[in-house]
Amino acid sequence: MKIRPTNNRVVLEPIEESEKTKGGLLIPETAKKRPVRGTVVAVGPGVLLENGRRAAMQVKAGDTVYFDEYEGADVILEGRKLKVIEEGHVFARE
Repeated sequence: MKIRPTNNRVVLEPIEESEKTKGGLLIPETAKKRPVRGTVVAVGPGVLLENGRRAAMQVKAGDTVYFDEYEGADVILEGRKLKVIEEGHVFARE
Protein backbone atom coordinates (compact mmCIF):
# COMPACT_ATOMS: atom_id res chain seq x y z
CA MET A 1 0.00 0.00 0.00
CA LYS A 2 1.38 3.38 -0.93
CA ILE A 3 0.16 6.04 1.42
CA ARG A 4 2.40 8.56 3.14
CA PRO A 5 0.75 10.75 5.77
CA THR A 6 2.10 14.23 6.32
CA ASN A 7 3.42 15.85 9.50
CA ASN A 8 2.02 14.22 12.65
CA ARG A 9 -0.75 12.23 10.98
CA VAL A 10 -1.31 8.51 11.43
CA VAL A 11 -3.12 6.13 9.06
CA LEU A 12 -5.08 3.43 10.90
CA GLU A 13 -7.03 0.38 9.87
CA PRO A 14 -9.91 0.27 12.39
CA ILE A 15 -10.48 -3.05 14.16
CA GLU A 16 -14.15 -3.97 14.04
CA GLU A 17 -15.57 -5.45 17.22
CA SER A 18 -17.24 -8.84 17.24
CA GLU A 19 -20.75 -9.13 15.84
CA LYS A 20 -21.73 -11.40 18.72
CA THR A 21 -21.72 -10.93 22.47
CA LYS A 22 -19.78 -13.34 24.68
CA GLY A 23 -23.07 -15.14 25.26
CA GLY A 24 -23.60 -15.68 21.52
CA LEU A 25 -26.25 -13.03 20.85
CA LEU A 26 -26.00 -11.18 17.53
CA ILE A 27 -25.57 -7.42 17.80
CA PRO A 28 -27.76 -5.51 15.31
CA GLU A 29 -26.04 -3.01 13.00
CA THR A 30 -27.78 -0.05 14.68
CA ALA A 31 -26.43 -1.00 18.12
CA LYS A 32 -22.79 -1.45 17.12
CA LYS A 33 -20.27 1.06 18.37
CA ARG A 34 -17.83 2.76 16.04
CA PRO A 35 -14.32 1.27 16.23
CA VAL A 36 -11.99 2.86 18.75
CA ARG A 37 -9.10 0.44 18.21
CA GLY A 38 -6.96 0.22 15.14
CA THR A 39 -3.73 -1.02 13.65
CA VAL A 40 -1.28 1.64 12.51
CA VAL A 41 -0.61 1.29 8.78
CA ALA A 42 1.65 4.34 8.26
CA VAL A 43 2.92 7.37 10.17
CA GLY A 44 4.08 10.77 9.06
CA PRO A 45 7.55 12.20 9.72
CA GLY A 46 6.40 14.21 12.75
CA VAL A 47 5.44 17.83 13.25
CA LEU A 48 8.00 20.46 12.26
CA LEU A 49 9.30 22.34 15.30
CA GLU A 50 10.39 25.99 15.41
CA ASN A 51 14.05 24.98 15.43
CA GLY A 52 13.63 23.17 12.09
CA ARG A 53 13.72 19.65 13.50
CA ARG A 54 10.89 17.17 13.52
CA ALA A 55 9.30 15.84 16.69
CA ALA A 56 9.58 12.07 17.01
CA MET A 57 6.36 10.11 16.50
CA GLN A 58 5.17 8.05 19.48
CA VAL A 59 3.59 5.28 17.37
CA LYS A 60 4.91 3.16 14.51
CA ALA A 61 3.46 0.93 11.79
CA GLY A 62 2.08 -2.28 13.27
CA ASP A 63 1.11 -0.82 16.65
CA THR A 64 -2.43 -1.42 17.93
CA VAL A 65 -3.79 1.86 19.29
CA TYR A 66 -6.92 3.40 20.82
CA PHE A 67 -8.25 6.65 19.40
CA ASP A 68 -11.15 9.10 19.64
CA GLU A 69 -13.99 7.53 17.67
CA TYR A 70 -15.22 10.68 15.90
CA GLU A 71 -11.83 12.14 14.96
CA GLY A 72 -10.09 12.05 11.60
CA ALA A 73 -11.06 11.36 8.04
CA ASP A 74 -12.33 8.07 6.64
CA VAL A 75 -10.54 6.90 3.48
CA ILE A 76 -10.97 3.86 1.25
CA LEU A 77 -7.74 2.80 -0.43
CA GLU A 78 -7.25 -0.43 -2.36
CA GLY A 79 -10.54 -1.69 -0.95
CA ARG A 80 -9.49 -1.15 2.69
CA LYS A 81 -11.34 1.19 5.05
CA LEU A 82 -8.76 3.43 6.70
CA LYS A 83 -8.82 6.40 9.05
CA VAL A 84 -6.36 9.30 8.99
CA ILE A 85 -5.98 11.10 12.32
CA GLU A 86 -3.49 13.35 14.05
CA GLU A 87 -1.19 11.58 16.47
CA GLY A 88 -2.58 13.65 19.35
CA HIS A 89 -5.91 11.83 19.00
CA VAL A 90 -4.25 8.50 19.77
CA PHE A 91 -4.56 8.13 23.53
CA ALA A 92 -3.09 4.66 24.19
CA ARG A 93 -1.36 1.74 22.55
CA GLU A 94 -1.10 -1.96 23.34
